[in-house]
Amino acid sequence: MSHEKKMTMSRKHHLKSVMLQIAAGWIEQEKKDIIEAKKAYMAETCPSPSLSGDQAGLMDTCRKLHALIDKVDEERYDLVTKIGKGDKEIDDLKIKVVDLAGVKKPALKKVRMSADAMLKALLGSKHTVNMDLRANLKQVKKEVKEEPGEAVGDWRKNIEDKADRKKMFETS
Repeated sequence: MSHEKKMTMSRKHHLKSVMLQIAAGWIEQEKKDIIEAKKAYMAETCPSPSLSGDQAGLMDTCRKLHALIDKVDEERYDLVTKIGKGDKEIDDLKIKVVDLAGVKKPALKKVRMSADAMLKALLGSKHTVNMDLRANLKQVKKEVKEEPGEAVGDWRKNIEDKADRKKMFETS
């Protein structure tokens, strides 16, 4: 058995608070670094404009700025249209994937339902149809044949009788 010393709760809380203080310091330093990086980037790419000069110089500077703004707007518009086309293409491909994979149909449950309930389900609850389907069935009368006891053993005769019955059901 190994005897390991368990850390006391107070020691655990102390270490946790020290770790949190270090992490908070790192976060603050990261925020300062981001601000400095932004300032350096802006100083590099956007030098402060020189406002000295006459009106013609300022107008020329404004024209250059407008030309740059127009160029950026065109690029943004082109990118927006490219993104729109890409999104449409992605949607079309998703539809194709679903079509190719096929929709998995859930297993149907067997439900016992009366004919009236089926018709109500098909036609809607407004249409109430009461049909007595049994009344439309043909009544098949069973013919009572009196046969002598000897003929019962003749299997060919039984098959012919069954064939006659089958014909009665088929002719309709």
